[in-house]
Amino acid sequence: MPGRSIRARNRTARWLTETFQPPVVVTVQLLLSPLIQDGFPATMAYGALAALFVCVVPLLLLLVLVRLGKVTDHHVSDRRQRLPVLLMALASILAGLAVLAAAGAPASVFAMVLAVVGGVVVLAAVSPFWKISGHAAAISCSAVVAVLMLGAAWLPLLLLVPAVGWSRVVLRAHTLAQVVAGSLFGGVVMAGIWWLLRAWLVP
Repeated sequence: MPGRSIRARNRTARWLTETFQPPVVVTVQLLLSPLIQDGFPATMAYGALAALFVCVVPLLLLLVLVRLGKVTDHHVSDRRQRLPVLLMALASILAGLAVLAAAGAPASVFAMVLAVVGGVVVLAAVSPFWKISGHAAAISCSAVVAVLMLGAAWLPLLLLVPAVGWSRVVLRAHTLAQVVAGSLFGGVVMAGIWWLLRAWLVP
C-alpha cells in the first residue's frame, strides 16, 4: 500500500507539472491578454502571434537541444543550462515584439509580453546562482493576472499555485524555498509589472 500511494502521488505530481508547465500556462495568458480592450475575441489572433514567439518557438528550439543532447530535458532541470536557454527565449520574445509592433497589435498584448520579458530577465540573472521555480512563477503570475482581469469569481484559480508548487517539490525538481520564491516573484513582481504596464499603455 505505501508503494502504491507513492506511485499515485508521483503520477499526480507529474501530471500537474506537465499540464501547467510554463509554455502552456503563458500561452493561455497571452491568448486572453486582449480581453481588457475592445475587439476581443477577434484580437486573440494577436495573442496567438505573441504566443508563437514567447512560447512555441523557444519550446521547439529547446526540444531540438534536448534531442541533440545539449540540454537534459524540456524542463531544463540542470541549473547550469538555464541561462543560455533563457537568453534564447528572450531573443525570440524580442523578435516577437518587433513583429507585433509591425502587425499593429493591441497595447494589452504588449503589456503582457513585456511582463513576461521582465520575468525572463530576472530568471536569467538568478539562474546561474539559484534554481528558482519557473513553473511556480508562471502559474502564480497567470492566476493573479486572471483574477485581476476577470474578477473575484476566478479566485479559485489561485489554488493552482500551491498545487503546482507541491508537484515540483514532490518530483524533487525544486526545494520548497525555490517554489515559494518563484510563486512570490510571479504573483507579485510579474503580475505587478503587468498591472503597471496595463495602466500606462492601455487606454
